[in-house]
Amino acid sequence: MQRVEDPRLLAGRGRFVDDVAFPGMLHAAFVRSPHAHARIVSVDASAALAVDGVLAVYTAKDVDWLAPLVSSGPMRDDVCVQSRTPLAASTARHVGDPVAVVVARSPYLAEDGRDLVDVEWDALPPVVDPLQALEPDSPLVDEELGTNNICHAEQSAGDVDAAFADADYVTSIRFHSGRSTAAPIEGRGVVAEYEDRGGGRYNIYSSTQMPHLLRMFIAPVLGVPAGRVTIKAPDVGGAFGLKCTVFPEDIVIPAVARLSGHPVKWIEDRWENLAAGVHSKDMVCTMEIAAKADGTMTAFRGRFVTDSGAYSSVPFSPLVDSQVAGVYLSSCYDVQNVAYSIDNPLTNKCQIGAVRGVGWVPGQLAREVAIDRLARTMGKDPVELRLQNMIGPEVYTTPFGQTYDGGSYAAALEQARDAVDYAEFRQRQLRAREDGRYLGVGFSPFVEPTGWASASAAAGGMPIPFFDTASVTVETDGSVTVTTGLHSDGQGHETTLAQVTADELGVAMDSVRIVYGDTDSSVFGMGTYASRSAVLGFGSIRESAGQVRDRLTRIAASLLEADPSDIDLVDGVARVKGVPDKSVPLQQIALFGYFGGTARPDDIQRDGLTATAGYDPGETYANGCAAAVVEVDVETGLVTIEQLAAVEDCGVVLNPTIVKGQVAGAIANGIGIALLEELAYEDNGEFISGNLINYLYPSTTEVPSLTLHSIETPSAVSAGGVKGVGEAGTIAAPAAIVNAITDALSPFGITIEKTPVTPEYLRQLLRAADHDRNKLVGA
Repeated sequence: MQRVEDPRLLAGRGRFVDDVAFPGMLHAAFVRSPHAHARIVSVDASAALAVDGVLAVYTAKDVDWLAPLVSSGPMRDDVCVQSRTPLAASTARHVGDPVAVVVARSPYLAEDGRDLVDVEWDALPPVVDPLQALEPDSPLVDEELGTNNICHAEQSAGDVDAAFADADYVTSIRFHSGRSTAAPIEGRGVVAEYEDRGGGRYNIYSSTQMPHLLRMFIAPVLGVPAGRVTIKAPDVGGAFGLKCTVFPEDIVIPAVARLSGHPVKWIEDRWENLAAGVHSKDMVCTMEIAAKADGTMTAFRGRFVTDSGAYSSVPFSPLVDSQVAGVYLSSCYDVQNVAYSIDNPLTNKCQIGAVRGVGWVPGQLAREVAIDRLARTMGKDPVELRLQNMIGPEVYTTPFGQTYDGGSYAAALEQARDAVDYAEFRQRQLRAREDGRYLGVGFSPFVEPTGWASASAAAGGMPIPFFDTASVTVETDGSVTVTTGLHSDGQGHETTLAQVTADELGVAMDSVRIVYGDTDSSVFGMGTYASRSAVLGFGSIRESAGQVRDRLTRIAASLLEADPSDIDLVDGVARVKGVPDKSVPLQQIALFGYFGGTARPDDIQRDGLTATAGYDPGETYANGCAAAVVEVDVETGLVTIEQLAAVEDCGVVLNPTIVKGQVAGAIANGIGIALLEELAYEDNGEFISGNLINYLYPSTTEVPSLTLHSIETPSAVSAGGVKGVGEAGTIAAPAAIVNAITDALSPFGITIEKTPVTPEYLRQLLRAADHDRNKLVGA
């Protein structure tokens, strides 16, 4: 099935937040801190208010009736609870921190007014280095916390110390995963109106991935019951996790709509998106591996320090990076002695939060880079070393208690190896070196936690209870309406969820309508992120549609004078098995279900042809492998990706086209993380990546034609055997690329210790290697 939403979007008929307009609507622009850390002495708005068309300037004093925005993170005692005012009241803690908002008759006038607001600052010492932030004498980013560390945690399984003491080989690396972000085509945006009736009501349009959760978090800050807040999320032009965070702007714009008496719109610009949205994956990783002489890996030990930024993000906190890097350390390897520690220091930078791949990316980088280094140290083939230590395909419990639901771990690596013609590549690599060309290959097998719900979250050290539902209604004409608390920001829900419904009810797919994105008309759900929609959507829709199907078959059986077990629903018609001429169309069944009076069964008289069901699955894990073939120009440091192969096992595939699109997009994201994307700060905390000249992400010239393969290992626990797929390529591709670059430059003895691997960084390493070699020759 092709995606049914694409014709509308390609024809320009999509409706995004910036397309929302109301009579008398005003526009907002935020005054933001130019300093990494500074006390706010005063705010003078007189020049801004003198501009014709600027109606108001609001500061924290004007919205002091708002409750603080509180980040408690996962439900754990070892996580500090941090709160912030939606507008900085006394101290700005990073470049881009909002301190005031200007409201005007046009966005241009609002920006003119913003530039005229005069803020007097008292600069404070910035905290920029996360390791220094952990030192006892470090300045505090948030003095009320009394510490810079949001959370320190440790966990171990087996006897790690003994395994290292008995090891024949120990490999230790330190790897810095760079700071990146989602950078969606459509940035964040909020349009809000306030109705001063019935105790006050907010109608809010937001570019969000989680309408119901957003309402749940902002209603208490606005001081109203959740029932007086409506969140509408229209089409979303990309999100990649960034838009499942609750931001100050989500609260300030509704508040100023109330204060001004007008609807207010705010659409962020690219600088705001990069400087004040959500950052991700900035982590200093220390990884150690113990191994026996025969190549058996006996222990993993890791330390993961996340540069958390100035605030603990809501709702997931910086543990969405560090915690998941640590707890999934063993991945697809049969290593029983495992230990990790995490730290989450605050710094004077933008907050860290959930972005595609989260902490699985740096964790994957550290482990897979370390395994390649172990293979070189031992003189072993990196593929064979991995295969030797791989878990089997059956259900498997990790040392930390996660239960994998079956996968193709070794098979995926073998298929990726074959996709790049590994044996022939090694011969080609040798021939290329004779010509002064440097080719390399790298592999990155992975496990991806998917279907994030109560069990998955708890297994990942993020004990957050989840609740997701779907409602299925057969209308009077036999068409079907489905509402869900999931939200699509490009994943194709209108296609895949309609497929699931059509299959369950035996109707044509084009008779199914999927409704989401409006808290007034959609049933409750936790939103779309963490590769959860396929699993949660399939399970909740199958359960609710199954209840409706049961009612339809009983009505049909009554009309056809047959037993319900003999009724098939196919192509919008109920037929008696073995008697093809004995049938009744679904429309007639539906009409009887609505208007059959007391002739209907009691439960149908009560519940009609609508059913709502929740679904909270067990742990589901996708797996696969990425393989990269690269060429490095040692004169310039440029890396060309010659081939990138990916093998994906996401269980039963609902829609192959959409799965391939998800994998390809995630790989492109991973290429950017590996080679290009870096949110850079100066030593004084100045942000220097505020545009798409300085923050590079891949274009079509950097992404090669991809080799995509699929394996289907049905989940042992989820409805229909479905697993998620959205983040796999982002998790796996960076490590494959880094390993390929290291392999290409192995004649130089190059060790790569960070991402992104830029040409400048590679030239530094190559110059240092030349210098060391010349010193040896001179000696």
